Amino acid sequence: MSLETLVQQHPITSESGSALSTTFDADSFDAVVMSTYGRFPLALERGAGCRVWDTQGRDYLDFVAGIATCTLGHAHPAMIEAVTRQMQKLHHVSNLYYIPEQGELAKWIVEHSCGDRVFFCNSGAEANEAAIKLARKYAHTVLQIERPIILTTHSSFHGRTLATITATGQPKYQKNFDPLVPGFHYVPYNDIAAVEAAISELDEGDYRVAAILIEPLQGEGGVRPGDVDYFQKLRQICDETGILLIFDEVQVGMGRSGKLWGYEYLGIEPDIFTSAKGLGGGVPIGAMISKKFCDVFQPGEHASTFGGNPLACGVALAVCQTLEQENILHNVQQRGEQLRTGLRVLASKYPNHIVDVRGWGLINGMELKADIELTAGDVVTAAINEGLLLVPAGSKVIRFVPPLIVSEKEVDTALQIVDRVIASLTTV
Repeated sequence: MSLETLVQQHPITSESGSALSTTFDADSFDAVVMSTYGRFPLALERGAGCRVWDTQGRDYLDFVAGIATCTLGHAHPAMIEAVTRQMQKLHHVSNLYYIPEQGELAKWIVEHSCGDRVFFCNSGAEANEAAIKLARKYAHTVLQIERPIILTTHSSFHGRTLATITATGQPKYQKNFDPLVPGFHYVPYNDIAAVEAAISELDEGDYRVAAILIEPLQGEGGVRPGDVDYFQKLRQICDETGILLIFDEVQVGMGRSGKLWGYEYLGIEPDIFTSAKGLGGGVPIGAMISKKFCDVFQPGEHASTFGGNPLACGVALAVCQTLEQENILHNVQQRGEQLRTGLRVLASKYPNHIVDVRGWGLINGMELKADIELTAGDVVTAAINEGLLLVPAGSKVIRFVPPLIVSEKEVDTALQIVDRVIASLTTV
């Protein structure tokens, strides 16, 4: 079940139980904005730290953070200062010219990762598109593969463009958008035998597998961390065959895992990885980072009008520097452990309803039992009515992705609300 469907099936009510009335006119909004999202009937207008306020003035503890995007929360002083300074200086020029802020951000990323070169764009989907294109050119020009195939996994999510929904191993995102882009093959996540079998089958008679595109932790697929042994064997396979290993770090990267990059949990380095979401702390920016040996793009082969513009790069650099200067990764580790411990207490308290708690740092999932009626949408809706914003990751997993600056008290508050919500839903 998609997030849009969940939203449509779970109307939000006020504390009194009546439907929310608001000065915001949803009908006027819907009359002019395409209905590509199933929205909760909630209009948010401002935020500060880990809290947001709706148009009625009610505040909410935000454990969605723009879906793992608002790294420093809302209205962070470092971001306000960076936006103001850059807008007063220069906010956009073409990549026909050198952009100093772009170079400074790329240098920070290279110095703090396994990458050597950076391409900037505007989103995670665009970053993954760039990685797909780079892998295909590498396949043609270096590996001499005529019809390259990229392996991806079931339950993955890589974006909404035509190529990235094809790469996404979830048919619900692909429905009615065929013909899909050729050159992708799906295997189960965390199953090395399936990878080996797919390569053997696809390469029979002619080399075809050029790259493996995979998330270190599946976000939309239910907050499922990668197994260390599995990923280390992937790295070994790629080393032995010349296949490129590409990590989609759009959701898990930029400190959300408690380490700067998700690959650090797995003890290996990818050849290419992508970033977006938390990179700009909510200001749109994406990046595709590669090792030097597979940086085969030449001028004119890939580009983006807005990619790497001074405003986005100036703010993203402020986010990166703040992460480092304020030791925010330590907070992510501490608060993540606190959150998982609390959720496991709830799992013990409600063993007939909660089957698993998992995650890294501040990307965590609480999975409900498959054979009960209670859904993630039920929990998310009830939590909103209690002043807590959460987001589903499928029909049975509730995702917890607060800003990385979340406090101990705020985590405790969220746990208390979830406890009340589950208690109320399981006694009905």
